[in-house]
Amino acid sequence: MSDHDETGLTYAETGVDIEASEDATAALLSAFGSDLTTEYAGLLDIGDRYLALATDGVGTKLMVAEAIEEFSTIGIDCIAMNVNDLVAAGVEPVAFVDYLAIDEPDDDLTNEIGEGLAVGLERADLTLLGGETAVMPEVVTGFDLAGTCAGLAEKTDVLDGESDVGDALVGFPSNGIHSNGLTLAREAVTREHEYTDPFPPIPERTIGEELLRPTRIYTDLLPYVREYDVSAAAHVTGGGWTNLLRMGDRRYVVDDPLPAQPVFEFVQEEGTVSDAEMHRTFNMGTGFVLSVPDEQATDLAAETDGQVIGRVEEGDSVEIRGLSLS
Repeated sequence: MSDHDETGLTYAETGVDIEASEDATAALLSAFGSDLTTEYAGLLDIGDRYLALATDGVGTKLMVAEAIEEFSTIGIDCIAMNVNDLVAAGVEPVAFVDYLAIDEPDDDLTNEIGEGLAVGLERADLTLLGGETAVMPEVVTGFDLAGTCAGLAEKTDVLDGESDVGDALVGFPSNGIHSNGLTLAREAVTREHEYTDPFPPIPERTIGEELLRPTRIYTDLLPYVREYDVSAAAHVTGGGWTNLLRMGDRRYVVDDPLPAQPVFEFVQEEGTVSDAEMHRTFNMGTGFVLSVPDEQATDLAAETDGQVIGRVEEGDSVEIRGLSLS
């Protein structure tokens, strides 16, 4: 990545303070006396199995879709952001419901969103149980899309969630920017460009099309999570590489990271964003990470499109590309 200092654009300056958001979520859960079983999903004991729930939306990626009037992929993002959290808990997603809030009825918009949801459901092998479209002109300007995913898991299948010192880290490529950090990315790229401008590294695509690349769905990793002795997983979303710290208080040394796609360098250059801020905000080319015994890591990577990217040590930080994140 480029050698930027800390004086450039930050996620917090564009209106999204990750630390404040996490504090607010913790306060909400505390108010209800909630005791989440995993970092990524809530679990309900239903006897011999757990019922798991995850809920999420697409975020300000919707504003890019609205700007270029291309809505056919954001349904995939909505599915992906939910199912990937369940996969990170070791849970198999089984059913989904969506929620669309809109300021006025729009058949073309809802049909395109439906197309994306259908693709996402097929990729994740999910059943859509229903959904809700709420027309609320006094509450919503434009629209918002979110969903909730239900999953089932044998009690022995739920990941422990704590990586072991000595584990290897196997990383899996992202599909680009996914659905996090778009507030920062949008601010950066629109300083000197329009979404309809050609994307310089790939001129046959527009900047808007590149930002809208749909989030990869990682449900195909579940059989390998079962087959190998995976101790913990990280879905690299909001908070970027600090998500690895959700696998326990360890030192995660990423000395052979997967390459970051060109969109990240473009965002960094356009926004003069520091290396540290980029890695605290974006997935930087890696959308999912598994912590697995060192002796199993090479085989796991060979059976998938993964790569051994690092190791787990004693400590409490993420070490990547000359940065120390905590």
